[in-house]
Amino acid sequence: MRRLTVPVLVVLAGLVALGAPAVPALTRYGALPRAAGRPVTVLLAGVTPRYQENAAVWPWPVAPEDFTFLTDTLVLAQFWPGGRVNLLSLPRDTWVNLAGYGWGKINGANVKGGPELLVKVVQDLTGVPVDAYVLLSLNAVRALTDAVGGVTLDVPRRMKYDDNAGKLHIDLQPGRQRLRGPQAEGFLRFRKDNLGDLGRVQRQQLYLTALVNRVKNPLNWWRLPAMVGALDRNTRTNLTRAQVGALLGAALGGLQVNTATLPGSFGDGGTWVADHPALHALVREQFRDPNDPRFLTVAVVNAGAPDGSARRLRARLEGLGYQQVVISNGPRAGGPTTVSGKAAAAVQRDMGYGRVTREAGLPGADVTVRLGSDTKAP
Repeated sequence: MRRLTVPVLVVLAGLVALGAPAVPALTRYGALPRAAGRPVTVLLAGVTPRYQENAAVWPWPVAPEDFTFLTDTLVLAQFWPGGRVNLLSLPRDTWVNLAGYGWGKINGANVKGGPELLVKVVQDLTGVPVDAYVLLSLNAVRALTDAVGGVTLDVPRRMKYDDNAGKLHIDLQPGRQRLRGPQAEGFLRFRKDNLGDLGRVQRQQLYLTALVNRVKNPLNWWRLPAMVGALDRNTRTNLTRAQVGALLGAALGGLQVNTATLPGSFGDGGTWVADHPALHALVREQFRDPNDPRFLTVAVVNAGAPDGSARRLRARLEGLGYQQVVISNGPRAGGPTTVSGKAAAAVQRDMGYGRVTREAGLPGADVTVRLGSDTKAP
């Protein structure tokens, strides 16, 4: 027994050391893998650092991260229960309508209205409901890359760039190689090529594919606690435990990654202007869940509810990611709230009240909600 005690204690100490980095994240988000009924869509946004411009030293030091600055990287990631992952990269210079602030580049949405505005802008642009967001600091790439033991990918060309003010020094030779944290950061941030932001998007996709391949390798699973810890220290998110469980369930299905870039063309001032017909075709093909009621047209009729109830329900459903909620006219009538049409049960669950019926819906609507006397006034 004495001979066994020391080896057992050493093994236990090793296991504790390996698992320790993941403890804070597990405390907040720990969940068992589960098979979700629909895909989970997450907006991934890499936030650039602020610099203390009033500091007495040069180069200016980086200010403490508060995740409120410009977004350098934007990826819409949709995780399907079977393990399929669709990634849509959004160039940082995409020209969009920033609700309440006018037109501007999409990378300014987080500065003006935080992640809530950023999510709304992406939803309005793509028509894809976003379930959660993950904001990543500049250090996330370095920390996560080192946590997985580096990533192997092909550097397409010579990359040499020095920015003393931004403390960015890139020196990469072309060819297939293993990149550590600082090198991976340089690979992703390099912009001095003929493709500009599109070149960065392509490299982001190469990096994410290489990272997923490292995570999928069973020989690297012992690194998972370090990966979780690296993400937890360098992210801000509104993911719920249920959503984390669904993401873990998708990962256990074996991740198969598909990448795409927002269709479009260059506009004035180096902006990227979306090709909306091509984007809608891409969304229909890759990102639309036929069982997700948020893609359907929902007509709301106030049949016997307090004044303003239809507007309040529309706002509530839009807050849940519904894309097409319209208020329609109809005859006043007594009785409770009814929901009819395609996926009526799912809409009723999101409403939290009413009963599903088979009565005819309004023309052009997938789902018709007739608000009745059981609708509570605010």
